[in-house]
Formats: sequence, C-alpha cells, structure tokens
Amino acid sequence: MKDQGRSKRKRTGGRLKPFRNKKRYQLGREPAETTVGEPRMQVIDSRGTETKTRALSTNVAQVADGGETKQATIENVVDNPANINYIRRNIITKGAIIDTDLGKARVTSRPGQNGQVNAVLVDDE
Repeated sequence: MKDQGRSKRKRTGGRLKPFRNKKRYQLGREPAETTVGEPRMQVIDSRGTETKTRALSTNVAQVADGGETKQATIENVVDNPANINYIRRNIITKGAIIDTDLGKARVTSRPGQNGQVNAVLVDDE
C-alpha cells in the first residue's frame, strides 16, 4: 500500500525513522474497483461535510462523440493501461478502453471517486 504522508527516505537516500504513527486523516481507503454489471453505488463520508458516491459496479456510460453526448451500455473492458489484470476482471478506471453499444470508448472520469462513467469515442485502428 502506498504511504500517504512524509517520505520514508531523506533526499540523500538515507532512511528516516517514523516519529509517530499515521493519523486517521492520513489513512487511505481501499480502491472501489468499479466492475461491469448492474449499477451499485456506495455513499461514503468525505472530508468536511462532503460525501463521495462510489460506483461499485455499473453498465451505463455517458459517451461523447464530437459535440454530442449519448448514454451507452457498457459491454466489457477491452484495455486498461493501469493494470493488465483489470482487463479480464472487467474493472473500469480512468483511461480504460471500454466496449459500448456505440463503439470503443476511453473513460475520462474516475468512477470510484464520482460514481459515474464518462467516456469519449476512440477510432478503431
């Protein structure tokens, strides 16, 4: 897991000893790992009075094609540069290439952070 907070190394490369444990606000959460399936959302508390809606699974995407945006059905994940194992597990992240009923599209939103999938159509080469 990534360390959130101060680096464990000095700029010379030497090791820094931790002077205390992490505070609660420094702890991260597990990733949502949005999958393709029936839409399931989770509302979690965020910093301050805000909340975040996480998409645990979804099968709809707002796909932009030039100047117009249409709602499309997600069929599966074709490519995911974040992690090659996400392709066969059908996990949607930002940058993933998804197969929709309108064609292939690249995800531009972060479904685990804002609860929806926005994408733009990509040309098939």
